[in-house]
Amino acid sequence: MNDSDEGAGPTAQPKRADARRNKETLLDAAAAVFVTSGVEAPVRDIAAKAGVGLGTIYRHFPTRADLIIAVYRHQVDACAEAGPALLASSATPHAAFGQWIDLFVDFLVTKHGLAAVLQSDDAGFDTLHAYFLDRLVPVCAELLEAAAVAGEIRSDVDAYQLMRGVGNLCIGADSDPRYDARRLVELLIAGLRRPR
Repeated sequence: MNDSDEGAGPTAQPKRADARRNKETLLDAAAAVFVTSGVEAPVRDIAAKAGVGLGTIYRHFPTRADLIIAVYRHQVDACAEAGPALLASSATPHAAFGQWIDLFVDFLVTKHGLAAVLQSDDAGFDTLHAYFLDRLVPVCAELLEAAAVAGEIRSDVDAYQLMRGVGNLCIGADSDPRYDARRLVELLIAGLRRPR
């Protein structure tokens, strides 16, 4: 079975677990290289970071745009899946929310570099942005609701508006070493706490 068989029809077999893990490792490596070297980093750097050959990358992602889109979607999915897991494993809903916001900020730092490249294809960028909203806004809303029900934060916080605020605070973090977006996001999140 090759990668193009995935989802090809009702009889198509899902990817083997090791093939999925290898692809996830490759996407994580690409994201790390994009953060440090930008989305135009040489593919050989991504291959080296992932511990694979160039052919493996091109087999999965024939073009750089394919790789960038896959990294973007992979990071959105990871962030979305982390929300419920953090809620189940954290001491409090507020602790889960804080950890999730940290992951979201990490994602946004990478996303800004990816977004600049993706905006050259308006239709593709709009599709990815819709995917981002569809996957992440409900997760943020669930975390906010759990923390509000626990009495830890205000109950009038809109997930979409909060995510926009966090996103706006992250703009410019990569161009000014004196700008600490994470610290500003911490202050924003602290402002959601209910007075005790």
